[in-house]
Amino acid sequence: MIARRMILAAPVLLLAGRARALQWRGEPAQGGLVVGSVAPGTRLSLDGRAVRVSPQGDFAFGFGRDHGAGARLSVTQPDGRSEVRALSVRKRDWSVQRITGLPPAQVTPDAAALRRITAEREQLAAARALDSGLTGFTEPLDWPARGRISGVFGSQRILNGEPRQPHFGFDIAAPTGTPVSATLAGRVTLSGDFFFFGQLLVVDHGHGVNTLYAHLSQRLVGEGETVARGQPIGKIGATGRVTGPHLHFSLSWYQTWLDPQPLLES
Repeated sequence: MIARRMILAAPVLLLAGRARALQWRGEPAQGGLVVGSVAPGTRLSLDGRAVRVSPQGDFAFGFGRDHGAGARLSVTQPDGRSEVRALSVRKRDWSVQRITGLPPAQVTPDAAALRRITAEREQLAAARALDSGLTGFTEPLDWPARGRISGVFGSQRILNGEPRQPHFGFDIAAPTGTPVSATLAGRVTLSGDFFFFGQLLVVDHGHGVNTLYAHLSQRLVGEGETVARGQPIGKIGATGRVTGPHLHFSLSWYQTWLDPQPLLES
């Protein structure tokens, strides 16, 4: 089990000359989210991709499950002075489970199901592509529900020799009807009933940071609604493709899935 508290003393990056600090919490690691602050007006880019900075200097970026060992962070201060900093991205080991002898129907959905799955993936991608100015992401993540941890981020199954998509969430098993709360303040950008996810909600927290809550038995909020950190938004269920009631909780930075577990408050 990885340590749950990876929000350590914030690293500080100082630029030459009249130094102005760039600070963050979180860890540059595979699956890691980094949230920080910088002098207002500073411009940032990660591996050539612009990173949104709020008028107050808040920012966030993340690293995917299979990100390479390094990244380049470009920092340009309001006065034009700039520096490119090499970041070391910590490699993590992921659990892989091989299962053989399954009926083909349990491995590959039929044509009708595949069409539905494709359309739903497009809906989900559109919701996760939003780049709003909200700043709910600056707060620590609260637990969305309490229960037994039944699944972790990054694990992968190989079914009948065919690699499946890695598990891009954190699962909490609890009885149907257990309350589910928003882990951060934000706005609901997607509410629906999906093939794999069942009843789900996606909440935008700003700057590309969003959370997903799946397999719900009930949704208590709708698209466009603003939610507060800790506000009840749904109830745990067993909808979609599941073997029992639980919450599938995901965190992402735009289209990059991240591991929420290290960031959850104990």
